[in-house]
Amino acid sequence: MTKIKLILCGFVALWIVSSVAIVRASDFAHSQLDTAEQQRVLPGARSGVLLSLAPVVRQIAPSVVNVYGERVEQRQSHPFQKDPFFQQFFGNNGFGIPQERVQRSLGSGIIVDASGLVITNHHVIADMTEVKVSLHDKREYSAKVVLSDARSDLAVLRIDGQGPFPAAQLGDSEGLEVGDFVMALGNPFGVGQTVTQGIVSALARTQAGISDFQSFIQTDAAINPGNSGGPLVDLNGNVIGINTAIFSRSGGNHGIGFAVPAAMVRLVLEAARTGDGMVRRPWLGASLQAVNQEIAHSMGLEQPLGALVASVADAGPAALAGLRPGDVIIAVAGHSVDDPDAFGYHFSSRPLSGKIDLRVLREGKTLTFPIALQAAPEKPARDPITAGSTPISPFVGITVVNLSPALAEEMTIIHADKGVIILDPGAAARFGFRAGDILVSVNERIIENTRDFDAVWRIKPTIWRVVVNRQGRILRSEFQG
Repeated sequence: MTKIKLILCGFVALWIVSSVAIVRASDFAHSQLDTAEQQRVLPGARSGVLLSLAPVVRQIAPSVVNVYGERVEQRQSHPFQKDPFFQQFFGNNGFGIPQERVQRSLGSGIIVDASGLVITNHHVIADMTEVKVSLHDKREYSAKVVLSDARSDLAVLRIDGQGPFPAAQLGDSEGLEVGDFVMALGNPFGVGQTVTQGIVSALARTQAGISDFQSFIQTDAAINPGNSGGPLVDLNGNVIGINTAIFSRSGGNHGIGFAVPAAMVRLVLEAARTGDGMVRRPWLGASLQAVNQEIAHSMGLEQPLGALVASVADAGPAALAGLRPGDVIIAVAGHSVDDPDAFGYHFSSRPLSGKIDLRVLREGKTLTFPIALQAAPEKPARDPITAGSTPISPFVGITVVNLSPALAEEMTIIHADKGVIILDPGAAARFGFRAGDILVSVNERIIENTRDFDAVWRIKPTIWRVVVNRQGRILRSEFQG
């Protein structure tokens, strides 16, 4: 009996110890889960293992907005629409065809200032007469377009509402490296806010054909329709780019997306805050061309890299700094330059103040030139002239202005630095004239300024002989007087 009691006591003791152990194990497991939840944060180093991207999403999501644009277009009338006979049967609208069509655009944006400034893409709101934004918490506001810059495909909106609004921080796109983790946020297909994750696949992509400033962040994070204008963010939740386009043959995501770097975003945003709706960028005062294999061989270069200075404008920043035709620019402020597009981005995204160093190859030597960061001057003044309809001429209704470095920068004209440029062809478009054409001469008379043109269009010749410079091509035409 004593042995039986001892055995039973042993079992009871074992059960008690086991129960205590199970309880302690359970407590330990719960404490471990609590600790894991507390440690659900980003690693302190790039090499760390990321347990979750949720902390970054929670941080950035309230700043991401949906952007809606609307434009009312007039439909073309039916030829019998105003006929009284047909109106008896089909009403005053004739055939019941609606005369107005509402075109809509859907994209994304990111709040970058607590006062309500939003960055999105130019192509999302281009020509839209009404723009609205919808916030993460479902609030919806009308928005005013403060600035829209087609050259960088960026636009700045201001929310018509009482702030403060949740604003994101712009990061350092210059510090990115290929392989860095990034996330793309937006509203693809209008299904609601969506997050995709990937890495930086390449930097300074210059052949995307998206905007004038060809230097994009390439990522494999899925960017779908509706993501345009949304942020590309790093693991610290900073906006390092604005999603702009994808490379696709079918319209779907193929893992090749492009974002405008934050450095360009910062320049456009600053112009919206302090300017008059115009983005003023540094002016080099020189024309550049790519270095091909033949040029590289003739200059003794090992690789066809850099931007070759083809010509230098008088009294421009390049001339004052000492640059000459034949120089090859290989770096801007320490950033290597592979081609003129890369130079254009690294130079044009700088603020207008102080100087910047250009590293240049000249006759086998590497030289450094500090160049002033200043806007292109608008000299001579535009002095617009519009040709009348009498006498009848091929210039009827055409508007021309004097070409200045500022206007050439604005209209991306790189093939001339002076003369008279067609700002609006008006009715003369039917004769083949286009905006951006430069009038070289009329009936052998050189057109140097708008006053020359004002005198020429009024004459009554039997034949008009016109020479035009179109994107560097010289075109000659004759018209009956």
